[in-house]
Amino acid sequence: MDLDEQSRGETRQDVGPRKEAPQENRSDARHDRAEDERERRRQRVRPFVRGVVALLVVLLVAGGVWYWWSTRDEETTDDAYTDGRAISIAPHVSGYVVSLDVNDNEFMHQGQPLIHIDPRDYTDARNQAEGQLRLAQGQLAAARFAAEIAKVNFPGRLAAAQATLASAKANLFKAQTDDARQHRMPHAATTQQDIDTADANLRAAEAQVAQNEAEVQEASPVEQNIGQAEAQVTQLEGQVKQAEAQLAQAELNLSWCVVRSPSDGWVTKRAVERGNYVQQAQQIFSIVSPEVWVTANFKETQLNLMRPGQKVTINVDAYPRLKLRGHVDSVQLGSGSKFTAFPPENATGNFVKIVQRVPVKIDIDSGLDPSTPLPLGISVEPTVNLK
Repeated sequence: MDLDEQSRGETRQDVGPRKEAPQENRSDARHDRAEDERERRRQRVRPFVRGVVALLVVLLVAGGVWYWWSTRDEETTDDAYTDGRAISIAPHVSGYVVSLDVNDNEFMHQGQPLIHIDPRDYTDARNQAEGQLRLAQGQLAAARFAAEIAKVNFPGRLAAAQATLASAKANLFKAQTDDARQHRMPHAATTQQDIDTADANLRAAEAQVAQNEAEVQEASPVEQNIGQAEAQVTQLEGQVKQAEAQLAQAELNLSWCVVRSPSDGWVTKRAVERGNYVQQAQQIFSIVSPEVWVTANFKETQLNLMRPGQKVTINVDAYPRLKLRGHVDSVQLGSGSKFTAFPPENATGNFVKIVQRVPVKIDIDSGLDPSTPLPLGISVEPTVNLK
């Protein structure tokens, strides 16, 4: 019995350790199976990942090829901005502003009043110019009448002087014959008194002839006298024209008391208020016309195939949804640096080559929204189709 119990005890002791070993083996087996499962999963996932990576590589290559293919005939730049005509408004005359008819950023039509300047000084100047014109016109009318009279009077004076001279010469002839007769007569047939009287009459007749000859000589320049009268008319005609010009200038100054819009556009940079005293040629605000275009500064290396008329798509930074279309109008004949205040002098010192930019004018054909303002100077990105 003791041997059997001892053997059973040994058996139980042997069995005890054997029960613990299968548990460890089972844990290791489960771990191995999990590792195998994960490995199998990784084996199954690897082809998918490789496929996705290959697909992404193919898509990237295809995208690069498509991008190159679609943009190979295009040139674009972000150095571009909207441009237009900004008209500086300045009064022609000086004075106090009595009426202001505009507000900031208000749209004005051509001919619409902008401001009114006090017109009283210019009204008085216009009235004075009218008076000067009427005075000059009256003097001209009198001179014209005088010229017409001169054309009749001066020939008549010459004729009268010549007739008087002829009469004086006849009287001289009679006085000469009478004097000669008295001197030929015997002393018994005449008296000294008669001889003296005949001598006196002869000298008087001679003097009268000399006087009448002088009068004829004085009246002889008929054409010259008439020309002088006509010259007076010409002089007064010039004064009338001068007075008319002064009146026209006065009326023009009076009309300039109302400053009007030279074209359709928006009022910007207003620098005037009612009651201000404005000077002639003083800038008081600007009018921005509705016509807008794009000035794009392309690199000189981008101009090889760029020509007027090529189509352009324009993206506006301020309005991403606004898509504008236009065309190349012209390429400026000179780089931007050439027209700066101080252009570079490349002929002096060391030289570093810098790629220049040339302004290109792009006209907008379509896409503008009347309800969306497009200010001057905002950034845009034009893309020129070089086909």
